[in-house]
Amino acid sequence: MAEFFHMGGYALYVWTSFGAAALLLGWQFVQPILQRKQLLAQMARKARREARKNP
Repeated sequence: MAEFFHMGGYALYVWTSFGAAALLLGWQFVQPILQRKQLLAQMARKARREARKNP
C-alpha cells in the first residue's frame, strides 16, 4: 500500500495533480450555484427598485 501512495517516486506530482483536478472540478460545481444566487439577488433588487418607481 505504501508503494501505491509513493507512486514510484512521483507521488508529489501525482497527488498534487489529483488535488488540483479535484479543486477545479469542485469549483466548477460550486461556481454556477454562487452565480445563480447572485443573479437572483440582483433581480430582486431591480424588482424592488421598479416597484418603488411605479407605485
